[in-house]
Amino acid sequence: MTDLVQHIKNKLHGKVAIVTGGASGLGEVTARHFINHGARAVVIADVQDEKGQKVSVSIGPDRCTYIHCDVTDEDQVKSLVETTVSLYGQLDIMFSNAGIIAPKMQVVTDLDMSAFDKVFAVNVRGMAASVKHAALAMKEGGVKGSIICTASVMASMANSTGGTDYVMSKHAVLGLVRAASLQLAGYGIRVNSVSPGMVATPMMCKRFGAEKEVTMKKVEKFSRLEGVNTEKHVADAVSFLASDESEFVTGHDLVVDGLFVYPL
Repeated sequence: MTDLVQHIKNKLHGKVAIVTGGASGLGEVTARHFINHGARAVVIADVQDEKGQKVSVSIGPDRCTYIHCDVTDEDQVKSLVETTVSLYGQLDIMFSNAGIIAPKMQVVTDLDMSAFDKVFAVNVRGMAASVKHAALAMKEGGVKGSIICTASVMASMANSTGGTDYVMSKHAVLGLVRAASLQLAGYGIRVNSVSPGMVATPMMCKRFGAEKEVTMKKVEKFSRLEGVNTEKHVADAVSFLASDESEFVTGHDLVVDGLFVYPL
């Protein structure tokens, strides 16, 4: 039993990971999860410099580095990956998590195309750049790595009240995962996605205009399972996909939503 517990605690032993959007929310919790599961190092990538630095310091400079990275700029993504490999010798895990939602729920007949372009720049173009450069580094280093993208329950459904640009962007993430997983399988590189349901992240709190405790009560209504979908639930799923426990899983979208429903 002791050996089993030790294995579970160290399932990412010695691995080096990048977490985009790692300064808060799902990214921050997952970065800490990686460390708790034995990762040798985690690189936090974000545009929220103050928050990112605080997360890095709290984890420890011996095992965590913060790098400013705007994923809409491919050169910054390329530099992020190259710097990670330079610092730690390899890249085993890319958690491509950075994402945004539009300021308002847009229906298709009222799309603000400028806001649409911004959502796609982060959620689709940034995601593709992150997968591209992580895969190149893994191929060059001969690493049979794991790439995990944050999709959403909205990647396989829609909302009649709006969110058209966000829904479209997350559908595109699944397309990226399906294409990349086929193209990279021959190199032993796995590409999967995780699709969270409603979670009371800082981004969701801002959307609801409420503090975390209030937002948690609101999101609880979106799941059939009793309880609240949390960042830890998603981080557990990502850690599984990042580890050798899922060594024969690729091209898969792992939904973590407690059976999502729209509340009546």
